[in-house]
Amino acid sequence: MKKKFSFWEFFQGIGKTFMLPVALLAFMGLILGIGSSFSSPSTIEMLPFLDQPWLQVIFRFMTTVGGFAFTYLPLLFAMAIPLGLARSEKGVAAFSGFVGYVVMNLSINFYLTETGKLADPDHLREAGQGMVLGMQSVEMGVLGGIIVGIIVYLLHNKFYTIQLPDAFAFFGGARFIPIITSLTMAIVGVLIPIIWPVFAMAINSVGFAIQKAGIFGPFLFGAGERLLLPFGLHHILVSMIRFTEAGGTQIVDGQSVSGALNIFYAQLQSGSPISPAATAFLSQGKMPTFMFGLPAAALAMYRTALPQNRHKIKGLLISGVIAAFVTGITEPIEFLFLFIAPVLYGFHVIMTGLGFMLMALLQVVIGNTDGGVLDFLIFGVLQGTYTKWYLVLIVGALWFAVYYFVFKFAILKFNLKTPGRELATAEDTSDTERTYKKSGNYDGQSILAALGGTTNIVSLDNCITRLRLVVDDMSVIQEDELKNLGALGVIKLDANNLQVIIGTQVASVKNELENLMG
Repeated sequence: MKKKFSFWEFFQGIGKTFMLPVALLAFMGLILGIGSSFSSPSTIEMLPFLDQPWLQVIFRFMTTVGGFAFTYLPLLFAMAIPLGLARSEKGVAAFSGFVGYVVMNLSINFYLTETGKLADPDHLREAGQGMVLGMQSVEMGVLGGIIVGIIVYLLHNKFYTIQLPDAFAFFGGARFIPIITSLTMAIVGVLIPIIWPVFAMAINSVGFAIQKAGIFGPFLFGAGERLLLPFGLHHILVSMIRFTEAGGTQIVDGQSVSGALNIFYAQLQSGSPISPAATAFLSQGKMPTFMFGLPAAALAMYRTALPQNRHKIKGLLISGVIAAFVTGITEPIEFLFLFIAPVLYGFHVIMTGLGFMLMALLQVVIGNTDGGVLDFLIFGVLQGTYTKWYLVLIVGALWFAVYYFVFKFAILKFNLKTPGRELATAEDTSDTERTYKKSGNYDGQSILAALGGTTNIVSLDNCITRLRLVVDDMSVIQEDELKNLGALGVIKLDANNLQVIIGTQVASVKNELENLMG
């Protein structure tokens, strides 16, 4: 029997689909950062050998290409959401997302033209309008793409198996999806100019609340993101701040830009001064915790492990530290203590929020998405001392000391069973060995069996570090066995939605499971 697409599945699915365009954005951001840093006057003054015409052409080219994802982000979301949520005919779903986004904006333009509401090109911002793929339309930013993506998914889910009468059979099945998408989004496009002010007011109210919180705004954002992470819903909050008016609105080169990350990229691309108000919600806030705090927590877990177990957990901890320090992927470390010591995770939540707040107070201006050493070097050090990158090192040293002391004290004081502190008996030594197995050697057949087998899995997908599943019967899930097989954690969201935290090798595990399932 087909399972109903539940609340949890929908929202964790939405969060997961955000990762496809955001991953591209992060990479393009690095390209943009390298190009802009090596072509900036301050860098050329410091490194005169870079002042070669052919080199500067290359760097300007990198800056131009790096801005691609930022320019077309709404369209990327419109395609990525149905692609990620659809269980079948994913290619058709993504194609329909493109069709729906273009048709919606054509329809909006038609409505504005016919009603005489098309603003003068010199006053687009005041009228809440902008240019989208060469069409003058209502300025909706990423939310426009998200709206299209969700509607297209719903249409796809309902109609991709439709059978039409014989005379129209050619248009049935998957071919019907872009057709019904075109008709639906044409109507939605006419309605958007009428109802959009209500959406805009709601988003602006969120942004107003954050701005009114002053310096506590970054704290609430940083702490809230970590608080939502165990449920896989942190991407929703992050995307709202990065890409909508909730993250602020500024004028860059005469254009109105909304969303903290959008503002940062626009300023980076144009050579404008970087706004501390935008970067307050970006990479800099993560750096004290990701580059220094979590490695210190890992060191504390290693030092408090039983001497005979340290060699077993060393690889696990080192791989987690590298993931956090370099790429900003923190779950391999966080899930080592999340379930064992929720109070320590609460401390981690507060410290992450304080990191955001302190970086904002110190007026550090380091943007991008990941919060690892690559962001620190490319968007901090290479951009010049005006970013105040050196303050990250000072605050980071403090964070390292605090995390190490707190984790070591709590683990020893309350005898927390963090990795390596269990006393292994002769009969469970093999299980202990498997628990601390290094990433990359997962037994797909055994994991599938612990999930209840092929017949128990309704849908299977993954995000950066976790498997996201819809299962038929949650009672047959062998949680302890999954952990013995290398899972860092198992989260049961409701009766059918399950998350298994694997780590950075999750994609290979998911692919192996799909192959085993046929």
